[in-house]
Amino acid sequence: MHNLNRSLDLTELPLDELVACHECDLLMLKPKLSAGERAECPRCGFELFSDRPHMLGRSLALVIAALLLYVPANFLPILHLRLLGQTTQDTVWSAVAALYYSDLQGIAVVVFLCSMGIPLLKLLCQLVVLLSIRWDIGRAYGLLLYRAYHHLREWGMLEVYLMGILVSIVKLVSLADLALGVGLACFIGLLLVQLWLEVIMSPHQIWEALSRGRGHASH
Repeated sequence: MHNLNRSLDLTELPLDELVACHECDLLMLKPKLSAGERAECPRCGFELFSDRPHMLGRSLALVIAALLLYVPANFLPILHLRLLGQTTQDTVWSAVAALYYSDLQGIAVVVFLCSMGIPLLKLLCQLVVLLSIRWDIGRAYGLLLYRAYHHLREWGMLEVYLMGILVSIVKLVSLADLALGVGLACFIGLLLVQLWLEVIMSPHQIWEALSRGRGHASH
């Protein structure tokens, strides 16, 4: 009976004062967090959200770093392959072009989207969203782009492409002379920066900042 009354009380509260667990669907009052704190579901222990200090500035720095790494990661040589006296330099872009000109246009388009196109769109969406919060302009467009970013997250597969590169290195090392290029280091750096950005860029703080104002995310 106590739980029923509590549920009825919750239904009378405004929606912006409630939060539901993504794992067990428990509906509860939204806690007030201080900088550095995080909220967990009391039933399953899932992290509901956290308040990361200096989130906006750190996220902007990581997005800019990722954009700077994007061009060398995709257009500088990943591997230098020497076989039968001939040396070739392979990049992400050259792999896409090779698939396209080998009558594998469909695969080339998929590889391009997952390794180059969608990762770039994700970074640009994140940059515009963060700038809209920082400069306090275009928040409606920021909300739209942040929704688009969440739909794009599942299609950026840099880690899968990296695994393919590593498998190729293992298989080719006994057949030819291989030398790792600068592009591979930039590619790994881009992947690590994006993973770090996923951790730093708190969705709760972004949604709060876009819907209510700058205050919560600009600490």
